Amino acid sequence: MRRATHLTGDIEPSATVTLDHGARHRRRLRLTTDQGAEFLLDLPEARALREGDVLALDDGTAVRVRAAPEDVIEVALAEPLELARIAWHLGNRHTPVQILPGRLRLHPDHVLEAMLAGLGLICERHRAAFDPESGAYATHNHGRHDHDH
Repeated sequence: MRRATHLTGDIEPSATVTLDHGARHRRRLRLTTDQGAEFLLDLPEARALREGDVLALDDGTAVRVRAAPEDVIEVALAEPLELARIAWHLGNRHTPVQILPGRLRLHPDHVLEAMLAGLGLICERHRAAFDPESGAYATHNHGRHDHDH
């Protein structure tokens, strides 16, 4: 079985693999590309794979990671100060949050939805890719890559 052992920026991907947020944080897992080919994700350490990451396979090919649509809730906020305040409340609960222009996206959770409603906000349910912030101490976060290009 082919193995994906690291991320790359040097190989043009010939396939894609679509995974939800939970499946994108792995070290070792048997996967099937969207085109039907099986391979083994076999990274040296567990990591959060992001939308657009490219996995290098041991046969010289590459697979692009896609974020699968999943159930999410979104809170729209017009004011930057309000966005920061709500992000702080969610971060204080260690909740994975995706920050988008003028809104926050998170997994559905009735406790968090009640908290947000109590703060006067409206939560809207959607199906969308969920790609939350990886955190300040993560080895791979937005805007910084720890692999060669």
